[in-house]
Amino acid sequence: MFNKILIANRGEIACRVIKSARKMGIKTIAIYSDADKQALHVQMADEAVHIGPPPANQSYIVIDKVMEAIKSSGAEAVHPGYGFLSENAKFAEALAEAGVAFVGPPTGAIEQMGDKITSKKIAQEAGVSTVPGYMGLIEDAEEAVKISNEIGYPVMLKASAGGGGKGMRIAWNDEEAREGFQSSKNEAANSFGDDRIFIEKFVTQPRHIEIQVLCDAHGNGIYLGERECSIQRRNQKVVEEAPSPFLDEATRKAMGEQAVALAQAVGYTSAGTVEFIVDGDKNFYFLEMNTRLQVEHPVTELITGVDLVEQMIRVANGEKLTISQSDVTLTGWAIENRLYAEDPYRGFLPSIGRLTRYRPPAEVAAGPLLDNDKWHGDAESGPAAVRNDTGVYEGGEISMYYDPMIAKLCTWAPTRAEAIEAMRVALDSFEVEGIGHNLPFLSAVMDHPKFISGDMTTAFIAEEYPDGFDGVELPEAELIRIAAACAAMHRVAEIRRARVSGRMDNHERKVGSDWNVRLQGQSYDVTIAADQDGSTVTFKDGAELRVSGAWTPGDQLAEMTVADAPLVLKVGKVSGGFRIRTRGADLKVHVRTPRQAELARKMPEKLPPDTSKMLLCPMPGLVVKMDVAVGDEVQDGQALCTIEAMKMENILRAERRGVVSKINAAAGDSLAVDDVIMEFE
Repeated sequence: MFNKILIANRGEIACRVIKSARKMGIKTIAIYSDADKQALHVQMADEAVHIGPPPANQSYIVIDKVMEAIKSSGAEAVHPGYGFLSENAKFAEALAEAGVAFVGPPTGAIEQMGDKITSKKIAQEAGVSTVPGYMGLIEDAEEAVKISNEIGYPVMLKASAGGGGKGMRIAWNDEEAREGFQSSKNEAANSFGDDRIFIEKFVTQPRHIEIQVLCDAHGNGIYLGERECSIQRRNQKVVEEAPSPFLDEATRKAMGEQAVALAQAVGYTSAGTVEFIVDGDKNFYFLEMNTRLQVEHPVTELITGVDLVEQMIRVANGEKLTISQSDVTLTGWAIENRLYAEDPYRGFLPSIGRLTRYRPPAEVAAGPLLDNDKWHGDAESGPAAVRNDTGVYEGGEISMYYDPMIAKLCTWAPTRAEAIEAMRVALDSFEVEGIGHNLPFLSAVMDHPKFISGDMTTAFIAEEYPDGFDGVELPEAELIRIAAACAAMHRVAEIRRARVSGRMDNHERKVGSDWNVRLQGQSYDVTIAADQDGSTVTFKDGAELRVSGAWTPGDQLAEMTVADAPLVLKVGKVSGGFRIRTRGADLKVHVRTPRQAELARKMPEKLPPDTSKMLLCPMPGLVVKMDVAVGDEVQDGQALCTIEAMKMENILRAERRGVVSKINAAAGDSLAVDDVIMEFE
């Protein structure tokens, strides 16, 4: 076995590889840029080598610099993680020439699967199901109709040189195929100067389902079930689970066998993933093969008990697989949520800055990656498992130079419903402050009826959140539970305040039992009866909720039990109550005495400032250019200015017609979130 492995990556995947290498008794070498000098993967590794400035194109993806680090450190093997150089054939070649083992597939497999046309051709030759289509020259509309009938409706007519949706039509019958052919041809000619059209099957109700394969250099290949990756935003996966709630055993077996056949057709070794698009009738079609470890590999590990990183290292060392297909058993259900430094309330714009608070939920029996040998093993192993793959820590910074992923939170349980419930509690328990993040959005997805039913497609986010995400309105039953918990918590805080030292004589403060709780526009009158084990909160309609749990005033996390069900609240302080965040909602909860509540109802409501005539900066960034001047009349959708953030230029456009009355920024200015860029009449 190797003595030293260099990890040609950073962040959570570098930390993940280090865990398995450490378990195997292998020393690890990290590489780092200037921005990652204090990074977690650098702290975890046995050695670390500096490789350059923060931008990846000056450090992590410069092959010569990585090769120098390998040489100077004496590494015998390199694990590339994912991204960066993981699917770079030239890097694999350089390692081979240097006599260093690549913990990944052969160069030929990387090249063949990296080319979309070549990979589809190889897939067809290997008997893998591909999207039916006709790639040849189509003479006229009647030929288009004939081909469409051969493929079977619905079909998609696409411009050969197309892009951006131009020259594309979906046809459900002969007439639409005839009309669509001519329209696509005209659009293609006008947009690209190339009017060639091809036709392929249009996949309805598409789901993104992928198969994990594992092959050695001795001709052995197995598949380890599938992962459902349909919940995506702009082709970026957000939630993954294993197995898929959609597949049956026969479809799983057919997809798995075809995936292994494709891998063996290109002499594949190591772990890899074959991605498929699956329609509503369980017809599946090859999309592409990822010749590396996938981001979402933990859910496969949790349901199979197989450490994929360890297997990759053993295969790279020339060992045979010790697992056969008959040994692969899918036990229970696993779900992964990707926690990103993206603000869902601002259109998921990237957020950078220091993690002033980072407290993930405690990992519990999360498979072979914890520092113990216990794995859940069967569906009767007790409580759900929690696993958090991360590359950050409290006090660290989210850099503008790299991927915005903070962590991958996973849960495992005997059933899908239990895994979802465990994920809800884990998300509510995850404390992240200092940056914008998508925890509220992930919580909302876990509670969405369509996700709970398992009836989702790749269009889930676009269809269910067409106008973006603006928070969650909690149902009445949940509001009542939160109201009961907050009333009990407020009473505890009031008792502490009543016992403060230095009081005037004969001015002892009494804490009453009657309170009014107001949240999300609802008002509840409650009476609290407390004892040593908790409180019984009685509502005006006679409903009683038992509240217990460990919370001390000042704690930012309250882990409560209300009505015999867990309730985890992130707790902040506001005047006369709490700021509560749970299940994707951000609530101001006011707890008052009956008299205070009566007076509060007489107070005028404080309205937020009117910013409808202002252009606010949606993210920290640099003004690249201003496209308008004072006095200009602007139209709906017109470009107003360009802001650069995280090396990407973002054009801010007018939401409606107006006249520019004032400009507060100029090119070169650095702006914070909500800075007023310009004002309108």
